[in-house]
Amino acid sequence: MNLAFIDIFALVFFVTVWVSYSQFARLRARTTYSLSHILRQLRIDWMRTLTRKEHQIADAALLGNVERTVTFFASSTILVLAGVLTLLASADNVVQVLENIPVTAPTSADKVQFKLAVLSLVFVFAFFKFTWAIRQFGFVSVLMGGAPQYRSTDYSDEERELFARQTAKVIDQAGHEYNNGLRAYYFALAYLCWFVHPYVFMASTAVVVVVLYRREYRSKVLRALLATKGLAPGKIQELEE
Repeated sequence: MNLAFIDIFALVFFVTVWVSYSQFARLRARTTYSLSHILRQLRIDWMRTLTRKEHQIADAALLGNVERTVTFFASSTILVLAGVLTLLASADNVVQVLENIPVTAPTSADKVQFKLAVLSLVFVFAFFKFTWAIRQFGFVSVLMGGAPQYRSTDYSDEERELFARQTAKVIDQAGHEYNNGLRAYYFALAYLCWFVHPYVFMASTAVVVVVLYRREYRSKVLRALLATKGLAPGKIQELEE
C-alpha cells in the first residue's frame, strides 16, 4: 500500500490538530472562563452542600445518572468497534460504494483497510477514556458514602471543606475523561471524511475544532452557568475560592 502525500499530510494534520487542541483547551481553561472551569466551581459547591445535608439520596441519584450516560457511550463504542472491524473484512465492497460517489478520491481495498484500522484506534482510545471515567465516578460513590454527616460533630469546618474540594476534584477528573471520550467521537466524525477526500478530511477536522471551541468558550450554556455566579465569559478575574 502506498499512501499519497496528501493522504499522509491529512492524517498528520488530523492528529496534530486533535492533540494541539486538547492541550490548548487544558491550558486556556486556566486563564479564561470555560465550561470546565465553571463546572469545577459548581462541583465544589455541590460537595459543600452534600456535607451539610441530612440525606444524600438525591445526590447519589444524580451521580448515577451521569455514570449511566458514560456507561452508555462505553457500550456504544464497543458496538461501533465491532462494526468497523467487520468492515475490514469487506473492504472491496466499501471501495465499490465509494467509487459510486462522484467527489470521492480514487482508492483501493488496502487503503480502505488502513483507514478503518486507524479509525478503530480512535474508538479504542474513546473506550479507554469512557471506562476510566466510569471507574472514577465509582470512586466518587465511595467518597460520598463516607461523607461527613450533617449532625456529626467529629468533623471541623476545615475537614468538611477539604472533603468537598477533594471529592469535587475526583468528579472533575472523571468529567475530563468523559469529555475526552466525547471529543474522540467528534474527531471520528471528521475522520470519516477521509474516505471521501483528504481535502474534505482536513476541512472537517478544522470545523470540529471550531465547534468544540465555541461550545467550550462561547456557548449560551456557558453564559448561563457563569451567570449563576454573577460572571460573564472572558478572562478569569476573581481569585479562586
